[in-house]
Amino acid sequence: MSKPVSCHGLYAITDAQLIPDKQLTAAVEQALRGGARLIQYRDKSTDATRRLAQAQALNTLCQHYEAPLIINDDVELAAQAGAAGVHIGKDDPAFATARARLGKKAIIGVSCYNQIDLALDAEQAGADHVAFGAFFPSPTKPAEIRASIELLREARARLRIPIVAIGGITPENAPPLLKAGADVLAVISGVFGQPDIQSAAARYAALFA
Repeated sequence: MSKPVSCHGLYAITDAQLIPDKQLTAAVEQALRGGARLIQYRDKSTDATRRLAQAQALNTLCQHYEAPLIINDDVELAAQAGAAGVHIGKDDPAFATARARLGKKAIIGVSCYNQIDLALDAEQAGADHVAFGAFFPSPTKPAEIRASIELLREARARLRIPIVAIGGITPENAPPLLKAGADVLAVISGVFGQPDIQSAAARYAALFA
């Protein structure tokens, strides 16, 4: 898959605690039908065989919907599954290592928490997008570092690459983030923790219409 020109819209992130294994592919397909533009496979288990099988299945699905599949934290899994890219954080392999392993066409996102300097460094290194958050209390990561709307405004003024906002985002509290400069809303429980995943995704997607 070639790298998309821009990163924009709903970024739905899977969570093994919210989605039973047997329902993973169907749940992600519902999110894509609802309007998710990117999917991230996030699974912290140590079952390498299971994780590879799931990532490969999701990659096939995402290619059908022409949506990039991004792997959370695991550069090698992204390479093995043929995913579009990887999202790395402060404890993950260095950006240069990820780029060398996955190639120039890979989409590499970097978590920058509430630190504008990390984002500027990531952009300089060649990151495709950066993520800030959590902006609101998050059920997935209740003790997460908090980021502010002011940080988002500063980031938009200083960065040229797309900005992802994450953390407790709902269709109701998202508009100020978009107004402040977020290009992408990354959502976990707001999509995959809802009884109707497709409808939940559609509510976020409508914010970008």
